Amino acid sequence: MSRIGRMPIAIPAGVTVDIAENNHVTVTGPKGTLERTLPSEMDIKLEGSEVIVTRPSDLKKMKSLHGLTRTLIHNMVVGVTDGYEKVLEVNGVGYRVQKSGKNLTRLSSRVSIKKKLASTQLKSETREDLNHIRAKVSSMLMK
Repeated sequence: MSRIGRMPIAIPAGVTVDIAENNHVTVTGPKGTLERTLPSEMDIKLEGSEVIVTRPSDLKKMKSLHGLTRTLIHNMVVGVTDGYEKVLEVNGVGYRVQKSGKNLTRLSSRVSIKKKLASTQLKSETREDLNHIRAKVSSMLMK
Protein backbone atom coordinates (compact mmCIF):
# COMPACT_ATOMS: atom_id res chain seq x y z
CA MET A 1 0.00 0.00 0.00
CA SER A 2 0.97 3.59 -0.45
CA ARG A 3 2.55 5.08 2.64
CA ILE A 4 0.60 8.29 2.20
CA GLY A 5 -2.61 6.64 1.03
CA ARG A 6 -2.93 4.21 3.91
CA MET A 7 -2.81 6.88 6.62
CA PRO A 8 -6.27 7.79 7.93
CA ILE A 9 -7.38 11.44 7.78
CA ALA A 10 -8.38 12.74 11.20
CA ILE A 11 -11.43 14.99 11.18
CA PRO A 12 -11.20 17.73 13.83
CA ALA A 13 -14.16 18.95 15.86
CA GLY A 14 -16.36 21.40 13.96
CA VAL A 15 -15.63 19.83 10.57
CA THR A 16 -18.09 17.62 8.69
CA VAL A 17 -17.24 15.38 5.75
CA ASP A 18 -19.95 14.11 3.39
CA ILE A 19 -19.22 11.47 0.76
CA ALA A 20 -21.86 11.25 -1.98
CA GLU A 21 -22.06 8.92 -4.95
CA ASN A 22 -19.25 9.01 -7.52
CA ASN A 23 -16.89 10.06 -4.70
CA HIS A 24 -18.16 13.63 -4.52
CA VAL A 25 -16.65 14.82 -1.22
CA THR A 26 -17.93 17.89 0.62
CA VAL A 27 -15.95 19.22 3.59
CA THR A 28 -17.54 21.93 5.75
CA GLY A 29 -15.76 23.76 8.54
CA PRO A 30 -15.36 27.13 10.25
CA LYS A 31 -13.69 28.77 7.21
CA GLY A 32 -16.21 27.58 4.63
CA THR A 33 -17.16 24.66 2.41
CA LEU A 34 -15.04 22.85 -0.17
CA GLU A 35 -16.33 20.35 -2.71
CA ARG A 36 -14.45 18.07 -5.05
CA THR A 37 -15.22 15.03 -7.17
CA LEU A 38 -12.44 12.50 -6.67
CA PRO A 39 -11.54 9.47 -8.82
CA SER A 40 -14.40 6.98 -8.70
CA GLU A 41 -11.98 4.03 -8.67
CA MET A 42 -10.99 4.77 -5.06
CA ASP A 43 -13.09 3.60 -2.12
CA ILE A 44 -13.59 6.42 0.39
CA LYS A 45 -15.15 5.56 3.74
CA LEU A 46 -16.05 7.66 6.76
CA GLU A 47 -15.34 5.65 9.92
CA GLY A 48 -16.02 7.57 13.12
CA SER A 49 -13.91 10.70 13.06
CA GLU A 50 -11.57 9.45 10.32
CA VAL A 51 -11.68 9.16 6.57
CA ILE A 52 -10.09 6.02 5.08
CA VAL A 53 -9.11 5.74 1.40
CA THR A 54 -8.52 2.29 -0.10
CA ARG A 55 -7.69 1.16 -3.62
CA PRO A 56 -9.25 -1.78 -5.42
CA SER A 57 -6.09 -3.26 -6.96
CA ASP A 58 -2.33 -2.86 -7.18
CA LEU A 59 -2.23 -1.52 -10.73
CA LYS A 60 0.17 1.37 -11.27
CA LYS A 61 -2.69 3.81 -11.94
CA MET A 62 -4.48 2.77 -8.72
CA LYS A 63 -1.30 3.20 -6.70
CA SER A 64 -0.80 6.73 -7.97
CA LEU A 65 -4.46 7.69 -7.43
CA HIS A 66 -4.44 6.26 -3.90
CA GLY A 67 -1.98 8.75 -2.40
CA LEU A 68 -3.34 11.61 -4.49
CA THR A 69 -6.92 11.06 -3.32
CA ARG A 70 -5.91 10.93 0.32
CA THR A 71 -3.79 14.08 -0.01
CA LEU A 72 -6.57 16.03 -1.73
CA ILE A 73 -9.05 15.17 1.05
CA HIS A 74 -6.49 16.07 3.72
CA ASN A 75 -5.82 19.43 2.02
CA MET A 76 -9.57 20.12 2.00
CA VAL A 77 -9.81 19.42 5.76
CA VAL A 78 -6.82 21.68 6.48
CA GLY A 79 -8.27 24.38 4.22
CA VAL A 80 -11.59 24.63 6.06
CA THR A 81 -9.96 24.56 9.52
CA ASP A 82 -6.72 26.58 9.29
CA GLY A 83 -6.55 27.73 5.69
CA TYR A 84 -3.35 28.33 3.76
CA GLU A 85 -1.17 31.42 3.80
CA LYS A 86 1.78 32.63 1.76
CA VAL A 87 3.89 35.69 2.49
CA LEU A 88 5.43 37.42 -0.50
CA GLU A 89 8.57 39.44 0.00
CA VAL A 90 9.58 41.94 -2.62
CA ASN A 91 13.36 41.94 -2.51
CA GLY A 92 16.15 40.81 -4.75
CA VAL A 93 17.17 41.40 -8.31
CA GLY A 94 14.62 41.40 -11.11
CA TYR A 95 11.54 42.77 -9.38
CA ARG A 96 10.35 45.92 -11.09
CA VAL A 97 8.20 47.17 -8.23
CA GLN A 98 8.41 49.83 -5.59
CA LYS A 99 6.67 49.61 -2.22
CA SER A 100 5.36 52.77 -0.59
CA GLY A 101 3.16 52.17 2.45
CA LYS A 102 0.50 49.63 1.53
CA ASN A 103 0.81 50.28 -2.20
CA LEU A 104 2.92 48.34 -4.64
CA THR A 105 3.82 50.27 -7.77
CA ARG A 106 4.83 48.24 -10.79
CA LEU A 107 7.52 50.08 -12.69
CA SER A 108 7.58 49.92 -16.46
CA SER A 109 9.64 51.71 -19.05
CA ARG A 110 6.66 53.83 -20.18
CA VAL A 111 3.87 53.47 -17.65
CA SER A 112 3.74 53.11 -13.88
CA ILE A 113 0.81 50.92 -12.77
CA LYS A 114 -0.36 51.10 -9.15
CA LYS A 115 -1.76 48.04 -7.48
CA LYS A 116 -3.18 48.55 -4.00
CA LEU A 117 -2.67 45.60 -1.67
CA ALA A 118 -3.67 45.42 2.00
CA SER A 119 -0.54 43.40 2.74
CA THR A 120 1.82 40.98 1.12
CA GLN A 121 0.05 38.05 2.75
CA LEU A 122 -2.12 35.84 0.57
CA LYS A 123 -4.69 33.58 2.22
CA SER A 124 -7.01 30.95 0.78
CA GLU A 125 -8.94 27.83 1.72
CA THR A 126 -7.47 25.83 -1.14
CA ARG A 127 -3.82 25.24 -1.72
CA GLU A 128 -4.23 25.16 -5.51
CA ASP A 129 -5.87 28.60 -5.66
CA LEU A 130 -3.28 30.10 -3.34
CA ASN A 131 -0.35 28.83 -5.42
CA HIS A 132 -2.04 29.99 -8.64
CA ILE A 133 -2.60 33.52 -7.30
CA ARG A 134 0.94 33.69 -5.89
CA ALA A 135 2.36 32.73 -9.28
CA LYS A 136 0.21 35.36 -11.03
CA VAL A 137 1.30 38.11 -8.60
CA SER A 138 4.94 37.11 -8.88
CA SER A 139 4.82 37.09 -12.68
CA MET A 140 3.11 40.49 -12.66
CA LEU A 141 5.88 41.91 -10.47
CA MET A 142 8.66 40.44 -12.62
CA LYS A 143 7.45 41.96 -15.90
